[in-house]
Amino acid sequence: MILFDTDICIDLLRGNANILRRREQYEEGIGISFMTVAELYYGAEKSPNPQDNGRAVEQLLLTLDIVQSDIQILKRFGILKAYLYQQHLPLADADVFIAATTLEKATRLITGNSKHFERIPGLVLENWR
Repeated sequence: MILFDTDICIDLLRGNANILRRREQYEEGIGISFMTVAELYYGAEKSPNPQDNGRAVEQLLLTLDIVQSDIQILKRFGILKAYLYQQHLPLADADVFIAATTLEKATRLITGNSKHFERIPGLVLENWR
């Protein structure tokens, strides 16, 4: 399974033709982190049209596997967060959770924000933008 980062989900919600086409061509499982779900709902709520955007998020979620948090993801989060702190490489907790989820539950992260995630050792990235 691959994991979509939040930015890729936003591209899907906005109808980005390239991202939609690549998703249609992909034949394996596609998931998202519990953290991405939270970020998508946050984005919908702060938008000018929270009801419609919230419904769009819910429709998207029906088409993806949501990877819930578990002890392995939480442990990996702690390891990654400590590593980034020691290396003086700050990264938002949401991104650390998404990276930890990918490392524990998926083969690679599909993102348009490769620069954010390149500092995570062992994380396989693919940029669909």
